[in-house]
Amino acid sequence: MSREVAEHGGRRGYRALAADQIAWKRAARPKACRLALNLELRDIVSVNLRLRWSPQQVSGWLKRTYPNQPEMQVSQESIYRTLFVQSRGALRQELTQYLRTGRVLRRPKGVRLPDGRGGRPNTLHIPERPAEAEDRAVPGHWEGDLVFGKGMSLTAHAGGRLTERQ
Repeated sequence: MSREVAEHGGRRGYRALAADQIAWKRAARPKACRLALNLELRDIVSVNLRLRWSPQQVSGWLKRTYPNQPEMQVSQESIYRTLFVQSRGALRQELTQYLRTGRVLRRPKGVRLPDGRGGRPNTLHIPERPAEAEDRAVPGHWEGDLVFGKGMSLTAHAGGRLTERQ
């Protein structure tokens, strides 16, 4: 807060409305992406994608090759966005064919595919239970709960509980 106040006139000269207007001007959107503004950078990225480098490799190589030139560095996410969102238009859409997956559309991680892939097969949902399990008249039906935390991996542990329904 103190830096914000000091930057905009100090304790006596600070005006919230003026500071807000300046902040909105600085954050004006949409901003042109770096690949659209820097032709040399765009050419380098295009050449490396044609060599079947991943956007992550291109981004890392740029950081090592141009450590003191931030204008010659671009994140892998910016490369992906420029490829898949053609309104940004800096990189040609044909470059998507050089990506290792060969996809022409990008899906965020964790999004299920429309054809049902990515789900858990052979799961029995609660409404599909047999009637005798629901009325609890016959002993021997078990109920299980399995809890995964955010970002679980194969090596991480999950919590599980089995209870005989009575």
